[in-house]
Amino acid sequence: MLGSNDSTLSRRTFVKGSTLAGLGAAALGSGALFGCSPKAEAPKDEAADAKVTGASTVGAEETITWGHCAINCPGRCSLKFHVQDDEVVWVDTYTSSDAGFDDPQPRACLRGRSYRRWMNSPDRLNYPMKRVGKRGEGKWEQISWEEAIETSMTKLKEVIEKYGNEAVYVPYATGVSATTSRPFNRVLNLVGGYLNYYNSYSTAQISCITPYMYGAKGSGGSSFSAARDSALILIFGSSPTETRQGGLTTHYDWVSLREKTGAKIYMIDPRMNDSIMGHSDQWLPINPGTDAALIAGIAHELIANDMVDLDFLHTYCVGYDEETMPESYRGKNMSYRAYIMGEGYDMVEKTPEWAAKITGIPADRIRSLAQEIGTTKPLYVNQGWGPQRRSNGEWTAWSIMTLPCLVGQVGLPGTSNGTREARNAPSLGSLPKGDNPVKASIPCFLFTDAIDHGPEMTSKNAGVKGVDQLSTGIKYMINYAGNCLTNQHSDINKAHEVLADESKCEFILGIDTVLCDSLMYADVILPDLFRFEQTSQISTGSDTGYMITGTACTTPKFERKTAYEMAELMADKLGVKDQFTEGKTEDDWIKSIYETSREKDEKLPTWDEAVEMGVYTRDYAPVISMKKFRDDPVANALETPSGKIEIFSEKLLQFTEGWELTDGDTLPGMDTLPPIPAYIPEWYGVETTTDEYPLVLNGFHYRGRIHSSWGFMPELKEVNPQEAWINPADAASRNIKQGDTVQVKNEFGSIELLAKVTPRTLPGVVAVSQGAWYDGDRKGGVDKGGSINTLTTQRPSPLSKGNPQHTNICQVAKA
Repeated sequence: MLGSNDSTLSRRTFVKGSTLAGLGAAALGSGALFGCSPKAEAPKDEAADAKVTGASTVGAEETITWGHCAINCPGRCSLKFHVQDDEVVWVDTYTSSDAGFDDPQPRACLRGRSYRRWMNSPDRLNYPMKRVGKRGEGKWEQISWEEAIETSMTKLKEVIEKYGNEAVYVPYATGVSATTSRPFNRVLNLVGGYLNYYNSYSTAQISCITPYMYGAKGSGGSSFSAARDSALILIFGSSPTETRQGGLTTHYDWVSLREKTGAKIYMIDPRMNDSIMGHSDQWLPINPGTDAALIAGIAHELIANDMVDLDFLHTYCVGYDEETMPESYRGKNMSYRAYIMGEGYDMVEKTPEWAAKITGIPADRIRSLAQEIGTTKPLYVNQGWGPQRRSNGEWTAWSIMTLPCLVGQVGLPGTSNGTREARNAPSLGSLPKGDNPVKASIPCFLFTDAIDHGPEMTSKNAGVKGVDQLSTGIKYMINYAGNCLTNQHSDINKAHEVLADESKCEFILGIDTVLCDSLMYADVILPDLFRFEQTSQISTGSDTGYMITGTACTTPKFERKTAYEMAELMADKLGVKDQFTEGKTEDDWIKSIYETSREKDEKLPTWDEAVEMGVYTRDYAPVISMKKFRDDPVANALETPSGKIEIFSEKLLQFTEGWELTDGDTLPGMDTLPPIPAYIPEWYGVETTTDEYPLVLNGFHYRGRIHSSWGFMPELKEVNPQEAWINPADAASRNIKQGDTVQVKNEFGSIELLAKVTPRTLPGVVAVSQGAWYDGDRKGGVDKGGSINTLTTQRPSPLSKGNPQHTNICQVAKA
């Protein structure tokens, strides 16, 4: 069993040796494991062994291989690995030497360029291990691959025999993206399937509500390049500079737009995010979770001053006023206009004064903004995913999408439809999963409920699809490249409690490159290879799309394997190897998938050309959202029941009839969910703070991590410390100064981190970046890693049953 507490091995000793001592001890103490100790860095004298001089090693031949970042970041950035003696000596990225000087270049950010440190980290998983203590204790013992597969597959067969395939689950995880990155689903489908999930932790609410308004397939927004023709640009809750900073995705497009547009820009956000920096006059601060109230106040001003585009609303939309309501709902004051003017629903007129009390934006400013919106064309309205990741997120997203419709600014040059900006990329296929015989599906955010009380979950109380009610709880999980069991899930303390109970989920198989918090609950752990340590392919992009084809930068070290190799071993043990492989290696599959993609896209290079060039780029024309529909709404009808934009959704009203709702899920006086884009106060928000918890707590994405990826690396933590942003007024009343250690707490837990005293967040609002690694006792004590999800609720949003992790209240005090 692992037991040494020495994590000061040099990188070369660690790579060449066979001991697990450093990793084992680190597993027992998260500080040592995740590089918090300064001793985690290799000693300086290792240079004598390697004779490193700058980027080259004297006397050794250097090879360069292309690879890509596979983390859940839209950048999917290109990486060049400089290799000597089968060791990566440094990591470069795409530069002007790889293309023309003025050509767009999908360069990696600091995170991607730090991969060498992650690859060679003393925290890297090297061998299969089994748990020898209680779940969460972090006690492990090295085992053979044979034992790991035998143990895991024997338990899988036992669970299927006892509970059925519905008891097997592959939780939501986004740590690896590539064309063959999800082979375990394929294996499970060959032995009877598994419980499905729908939604994501990123976009549950907006993905759910958009089809009700714009049709079954939804409708993406216009590209940022299309916004160059705009006169007024409104951005709600989005920061491309922080969320999409690498490669050639929307950060690049955002900076380009800023340089080339003559439009006036307003950024509506509770925090002066990094995309606003240098343009503070464009920041329109708003209380978190109140965007729908702002839209309602603007709509009232537009209606009261005859600035709505009635021709557009009557031609292209359903539900704006009585004239456009479905026949069976006319005369009931259920239109959007009736809601705004106080003639229906809650019977409250949504004046700018009403909106000002909720949003914190003065009524006169709401009036002047409405005047600009009503008279300035073209208007481009865009929203990020932050506003929808709330308890009222479906209606917030719907409200923002309604705004451009009110003034007819959809489907024309320089406009958008209020959703997120369009992105383009070469289309690549993926490893076929096969058909899943299990029809039941749950919202991914409710997996802990499915573990705890699965048979109580129904279509009416938990959004179960495919069946009316689950027949069993989750008893077996394969958690691959995911930290959503705990760290990225809500209410970490509650998640710990559920996962620690072995009578509920009986077996957890964990697969990753390092021991993140979610793996602390695995019964068997398997060590993964990075995608750049194997053949791999991926595509992404925006106005410029690109595809990266990578080959293994080094041979596999220790006993690490690819996910496909692991799945093949599982399939062999289960007796379905031939069906799984179809006679192909993983490289064969990657090539086969690519050739199928080429049949649909003749512009793609041959496989050999793709490998040789490493990075293939392609320019795309600006996207104008819903242009065809605007040009001819009959020939290009939307996939809504009416074929039109639905500001009132009869389908939503009928679909949710009879649902079990909780107080605060809907408008006062209603026993159904609102079929129009209304403002619903948050459960934990500006209207529900208390004396005990008087501050609103808002989350955001951070440059130093993508979700929790890179959250353990000391070098990046030094550059990007975990902080609680607090307004100077709130800090002064608590005697808090810049750099003080503070505790942020609420009914769900307490975290400890540094204070960032700044006017970039509103008074009464605290901002904490998501993704920091949990560092607590797993018994409800203070989390000294500062993970915001120690403070978030597991109560899902009412329609999508999605993740509401920006809906929080708290108190802050000096530690």
